[in-house]
Amino acid sequence: MIITLALATGFQKAIENKIVGFWGHMRIQEKQVDKAVGVREIPLLRNEILEKKIKQDPRVISIHPFVNQYALLKTQSSLEGVLIKGIDTGSHWNSYKQFLINGKLPKPQRTSFSREIILSAYHANRLHIQTGDSVVLYFTQPGQAPRARKVIIAGIYQTGIEEYDRLFALADLNLVAPMTGWETGQVGGYEIFLKDPSQAVQTANQLFDSDLLPATWDVLTTKDLAPQLFDWLNMQVVTRNVLLAFMTIVALVNLLTCLLVLVLERIPMIGILKAMGSTDQQIQQIFLQFGVLLTLGGIAAGTIIALVLLWIQNLTSFIRLDQAAYYIDTVAIEIVPTHVIGVMGGTLLISTVVLLLPTLLVKKISPLRAIRFN
Repeated sequence: MIITLALATGFQKAIENKIVGFWGHMRIQEKQVDKAVGVREIPLLRNEILEKKIKQDPRVISIHPFVNQYALLKTQSSLEGVLIKGIDTGSHWNSYKQFLINGKLPKPQRTSFSREIILSAYHANRLHIQTGDSVVLYFTQPGQAPRARKVIIAGIYQTGIEEYDRLFALADLNLVAPMTGWETGQVGGYEIFLKDPSQAVQTANQLFDSDLLPATWDVLTTKDLAPQLFDWLNMQVVTRNVLLAFMTIVALVNLLTCLLVLVLERIPMIGILKAMGSTDQQIQQIFLQFGVLLTLGGIAAGTIIALVLLWIQNLTSFIRLDQAAYYIDTVAIEIVPTHVIGVMGGTLLISTVVLLLPTLLVKKISPLRAIRFN
């Protein structure tokens, strides 16, 4: 049970961290019917007063503007379409550091923009390029000639989420924004990072209902941006609960059988104790105490074995996963102390109640027949 909870919690948190690292906990943008991540946003005018007020919220870590713009990435022999995500350089880049598999993050530029970009491993393999190579980005707008920018591949990333890896490249906001054809100061929206992810829905609703945002702006949580992934994660929770239920039933049946055998094997002893004046309650207490001692030994041994196995997995990552199917390449571990204590306490409580059932046989045993029992 402890291993199941640690694996399920670790898996869910690892996937959520990837999604949040790419999009933030909340997103502000103009309202639009299609909320898919591959859709170019309707521009909104950047509001520094709004940014300052949101930063003052104690629940908020940071807020960052972003821009998404379609572009063609050209090498000497290949051409590939990408969606360039422009983000403000600096601390915001750190949220993408977890995805880097090669190279480095672009260096922030104070006066102009960085010409370094981060490309996904998917696009790098298709274009046969690596970090340090230079490529040309062509930005196209309807009715306008393509605008080109020569950039350098600073790093290569891989989220493991195919939808993102096949679509996005990451660049400086000041590089991408002028290529959108929008007015000066317009961006695609804002990404907001929170201290407590569990407050995302509440914070988003409060911000949407406040007077800070224009009526045409919308506030979305990460679950709104990637509902299919979170629905899939919820299915994992259902699977986890089913496994826990089966393990509980098997454990209780084993305990019940074990104590029942102990009672049957000691029927002559029960008869002698009754003949010497012991009450049914006293005899029941003897078997119950012995059963609790067995349960405590099992709980202690199981907890130690579980924690040791989880520690080995966390240290060596010897259990691997298919990243194309599970979005992570190794089994993630998240040991929550309350889960461990809850499993131990719950097992002891339920087992003690179940152990009462075999002891009820003591009341039905006659001393004379018990002494003669073979």
